Amino acid sequence: MRVGFVGLGTMGGAMAANAARAGFDVSAWNRTPGRAADLEELGVAVRDSAAAVAAGSDIVITIVSDTPDVEAVLFGPGGVAEGAAAGTLVVDMSTISPSATRAFAERLGEGGVSMLDGPVSGGSEGAKKGTLSIFVGGDAADLERARPVLESLGTTITHVGPIGAGQAVKAVNQVILAGTYIGVAEGIVLALKAGLDVEQVVSALSGGAAQSWVLTNRTGRMVDNDYPLGFKVSLHRKDLGIALSMARELGAALPVSALVEAVEAGLIGQGHGDDDMSAVARSIRALSGLEA
Repeated sequence: MRVGFVGLGTMGGAMAANAARAGFDVSAWNRTPGRAADLEELGVAVRDSAAAVAAGSDIVITIVSDTPDVEAVLFGPGGVAEGAAAGTLVVDMSTISPSATRAFAERLGEGGVSMLDGPVSGGSEGAKKGTLSIFVGGDAADLERARPVLESLGTTITHVGPIGAGQAVKAVNQVILAGTYIGVAEGIVLALKAGLDVEQVVSALSGGAAQSWVLTNRTGRMVDNDYPLGFKVSLHRKDLGIALSMARELGAALPVSALVEAVEAGLIGQGHGDDDMSAVARSIRALSGLEA
């Protein structure tokens, strides 16, 4: 099967590498040149446009930053729609607006091109290890067609409904993560202020109801006040914007998400937008009188 990747950032590059290792015939393009040296060593063919990737692919995976970026790589000059033949399947694995996803699928359908939305959870670690959780919206038959490729990228693939439903589930995921990260940050700061052995605290809590992936994998960063990239603060803030927009449309109240969005906006203003999102602890530490 011929698989194309459009977008070779932190997530897309690792995902394309996993698809190539799984034996798929992979081609790729990235808006910023120079991202594909390691991929070429795996046999990935680097193209000069998204249209060229689409022209040589049965399935095209797009994974870029935001809704306007998806629209540009799909429908802009040299975009996927320009090169995709009828029968091509596009799987957008970006995190974008559910309503825009539905509109994009309709536009692609006019040319006989099908679309799934398949946003992911698991961060850069999951992308590298091929252990992502993938939330898929769209036609069940299209998912079965894409499943062999998706299985090279993730370990949990869930069909959650029609086109756009994957993005709605991802919004729920990001809302829950917002509460989890800010809650763990507050707990760790409280433990530090109380003079507790934080490693012992985490070990004890991990056997009870407070257990979470964030508690296990991100408390060290919060203690050290050092936040190497896993998932950017700026991207999570963008995702919360999507979730909060959905909430306004649906009449749902998300007070914790609104708080975390404000915290992340402050971090971005201070130049920490590229930090891992566990950097919300940076703000809690500062409010609590711990060193900046």
